[in-house]
Amino acid sequence: MLHDRVLVSQEDAGERTSSAGILIPATAAVGKRLAWAEVVAKGQHVRSVEVGDRVLFDPEDRAEVELHGKGYVLLRERDLHAVAAPRVHDGQTGLYL
Repeated sequence: MLHDRVLVSQEDAGERTSSAGILIPATAAVGKRLAWAEVVAKGQHVRSVEVGDRVLFDPEDRAEVELHGKGYVLLRERDLHAVAAPRVHDGQTGLYL
């Protein structure tokens, strides 16, 4: 990966379940919705994420790429909206907005 680029593996955007337990099919019309993905590689100038972090991004602003038969999304670091990281420093929550 070069410069400020982040390669992520997007989570399945298929059927989902609401908090009340209602199954929502993948074909249901929803408003603009951000998506979660896992970072699999990062460029040398990326500072706020590490490989293995979950990141929140706008699925409409993405470039898709296929490597070894698996689909990935290529993003700039500035296109990330949030990072959910298992590492916690100095009492922070682990979710960086």
